[in-house]
Amino acid sequence: MNNYCLRRLRYGLNFNDKMMLKLFLLANYQLSLAELKGYLAKEDAKEFVPLPDYLLLIFLDGLIIHKRGKRENEPEITQVERVSLAKKQRLTNNLVVNKIKIALSLTTESLIDILNLADFRISKSEISAFFRNPNHRNYRECGNQFLRNLLTGITIKYQSKKAK
Repeated sequence: MNNYCLRRLRYGLNFNDKMMLKLFLLANYQLSLAELKGYLAKEDAKEFVPLPDYLLLIFLDGLIIHKRGKRENEPEITQVERVSLAKKQRLTNNLVVNKIKIALSLTTESLIDILNLADFRISKSEISAFFRNPNHRNYRECGNQFLRNLLTGITIKYQSKKAK
């Protein structure tokens, strides 16, 4: 699912290879073009390389920095520190959706609108359950179907903007 997310965000947000590498660099991670090509390849291609969880998190952090800017007073960290921090985080669909939500400055209403573009219906309370603390009694795990539909909706929304 990591490679799929990376490919769909790249296409949906209309990023070229240079921009993709820049997003990794914004999060203090140097990635080569050959590595990127392996991560973007389809699963049945011989050059396909599975994207580790920590690299998807680093990419999403770079996307947040690109779209929203760096946090004020955030200290610079090295690539080794960035990898170490990303490896400590447990990757879940909830975390991926939350980082996408932050990067694209999406509200619950805009998430619903984007999901409607993909013909996926969900209520406001169901979405808010994804962003609760995992220990909260109303917390809900975000499934692959929700994430796939969100990425499809993002593609529809941002590709239609490009066409205008």
